[in-house]
Amino acid sequence: YVAAVYEHESILSPNPTALVDRRSALELMGRNLDIYEQQVGAQIIVFPEDGIHGFNFTRSSIYPYLDFVLHSHSVMWNPCREPYLFNDTEVIQRLSCMALKNKIFLVANLGTKQPCEHSDPHCPSDGRYQFNTNVAFDANGVLVATYRKHNLYFEYAFDTPPEPDYKFFDTPFAGKFGMFTCFDILFFEPAVHLIRQYDVKQIVYPTAWMNQLPLLSAVEFQQAFATAFNVNILAANIHHPALGMTGSGIYTPVKSFIYHNMESYGGKLIVAEIPVSTTGYGTNLEKTPGRVREKGNEQSPPLFYAEMMYDNFTFVPVWGEKGELQVCANTLCCYLNYQRVVLTDELYALGVFDGLHTVHGTYYVQACALVKCGGLSFSTCGQEVTDATALIDFQLWGNMSTPYIFPLLLTSGITLDFADHLGWKNNHYFMSKNRTSSGLLTAALYGRWYEKD
Repeated sequence: YVAAVYEHESILSPNPTALVDRRSALELMGRNLDIYEQQVGAQIIVFPEDGIHGFNFTRSSIYPYLDFVLHSHSVMWNPCREPYLFNDTEVIQRLSCMALKNKIFLVANLGTKQPCEHSDPHCPSDGRYQFNTNVAFDANGVLVATYRKHNLYFEYAFDTPPEPDYKFFDTPFAGKFGMFTCFDILFFEPAVHLIRQYDVKQIVYPTAWMNQLPLLSAVEFQQAFATAFNVNILAANIHHPALGMTGSGIYTPVKSFIYHNMESYGGKLIVAEIPVSTTGYGTNLEKTPGRVREKGNEQSPPLFYAEMMYDNFTFVPVWGEKGELQVCANTLCCYLNYQRVVLTDELYALGVFDGLHTVHGTYYVQACALVKCGGLSFSTCGQEVTDATALIDFQLWGNMSTPYIFPLLLTSGITLDFADHLGWKNNHYFMSKNRTSSGLLTAALYGRWYEKD
């Protein structure tokens, strides 16, 4: 099927904490919707999180920007054709009309409000819920699904829904599409539950993601998620390079169509034709085992510690033309066999982290990571690096305690590559690659041990 995602440089409120009236709010959102209207030409299109209203609001300053949406689907509603059913639905109506006019399935993200009774124990003191919401419309403009973001990322304007939403909608061209938003991708609820419980193979994913190298740049993790869960993902990110925000794509488990651009401004439409079925890709249970050879009495390289992604990693340097390394922390041991195709004067290191990540969110990570360091001293390992020239053949594996492993393979200029082999063998998860397409930035096994969050 033909899918599109739009990386949108949103027109932002100059002062998001100021209180404005509904008319001013609609005027600003209308300018973003005007840009959305020009993006057509696929069977389904996905727009980014916060693309219509922007961000950095307070609970009260966002209120004029919120549409009313009924989250119970007791009513079959076509907002374009039935605009009078509910008040404060101007944004929903425009999105519905875009879908109808272009005969396209359309997914967008907006802020919504829902009054609640004080008898409801979750009801906020101002008597309303405010949700970060995705809406999906079919090609006739009918509202077919709404999803309220569950894992909020410092979004003080919004409420967490009382229960996680497991939301999907049906399409004639590719069956079921599941839906979640941004930070949700790092957690079990609802993303993993949705995919496993409902056997969803297509995901629509609005996001407003600030890139964090070496392990959490948007395109790097989006691809790893598609590969790990054997799904197709349509990921639309916001475009604000000054805030480190870019990186959208259309991903299958074996191929990616991506956009990552920190240099230029303006939006970008990505359109790709992708296979409906992801069967035949297998879920990461693959060939060729890792091997651990007994160490001789050669000098083993020194251990050192450095901060990466705000976590204290234990590293060993990757020296020389080839070798075998091991580094451990807590219960996790990581192993690397490597051969440098050309020796360059770049420092690489193999790092391990097995613990609770606590900055910008709390979640348990088990990671084995081969990374290019920022410079030649150990203290630069873990820094954000975007360019590399070293081509390294490697086999990386670890005795992970969780089945949820995201294989990261990032190359120079924030481009992506795919491993030759991935999978489990003898309770170790491994990834191997001969000859990346360009210099290696990161090769990592990023494990999420959800039960320990």
